[in-house]
Amino acid sequence: MTQENTPASLGPYDIQRIMSMLPHRYPFLMVDRVEEIVPQKYIKAYKNVSINEPFFQGHFPGFPVMPGVMILESMAQAGGLLVLSDREDLLRSGNLFLFTGIENVKFRRPVVPGDKLELYSELIRHKMRLWKMRGTAHVNGVLACEAEMTAAIMPKESI
Repeated sequence: MTQENTPASLGPYDIQRIMSMLPHRYPFLMVDRVEEIVPQKYIKAYKNVSINEPFFQGHFPGFPVMPGVMILESMAQAGGLLVLSDREDLLRSGNLFLFTGIENVKFRRPVVPGDKLELYSELIRHKMRLWKMRGTAHVNGVLACEAEMTAAIMPKESI
């Protein structure tokens, strides 16, 4: 790909910009900041993991560990931001970006309060209303989770 055909990098996105793009709100908004997006290529974002997260009350008392499904949700939301980075019109027209599948999930290390969960997602393919992404989550450069995720944009009235 030549330099003139390379998409420009976007970002950073603060929490206000993220909230304008994702429908999620407390306690389910799982991306705090976007560092960089190259539309339809990749995203680098992060989630600051705080002891104030409601799931730590019961997972696990005395040894708080971020549930794996919440790590995956963080990765999926970052993927949603990647897809929507140059297609915000898709949400304005009454659609939802829905997580539809996950494959090849591996959890490599626990994520605990105080960690900065570094999220990376890259687009594998896009066909019609479906997107497939490969995502990773790292803490201090150490892989915590990896997965392939599929998502679709669906009209709210069809759900």
